[in-house]
Amino acid sequence: MPASPAPSGALVVLITCPDASVGETLARALVEEGLAACVNLVPGLTSLYRWKGKLCRDSEILLVVKTRRRKLAALRRRVQALHPYTVPEIVALPIVAGSPAYLKWLRDMTP
Repeated sequence: MPASPAPSGALVVLITCPDASVGETLARALVEEGLAACVNLVPGLTSLYRWKGKLCRDSEILLVVKTRRRKLAALRRRVQALHPYTVPEIVALPIVAGSPAYLKWLRDMTP
């Protein structure tokens, strides 16, 4: 079965967290509150970045969040309220195609 075009507004949102505990808290809140259909927690990430003029290297966990554009503003507010970082990474990417059954499920889970 070929992949179908994504429903208008389907997104993958990438969020980094300092550890699994914060990641689990964020993931649980987003799914329980209907702001995300699914969140994958990907451990073992190493991030290099500049912060306040210094080069930083930290271990992090990556959240891969599946949601819809209409939920993004509320999702962003919720992440900012719960996240310990001053400037949390919240990067949204469009889903351009996918399994029709999965995309329907995503829509159903994020009304």
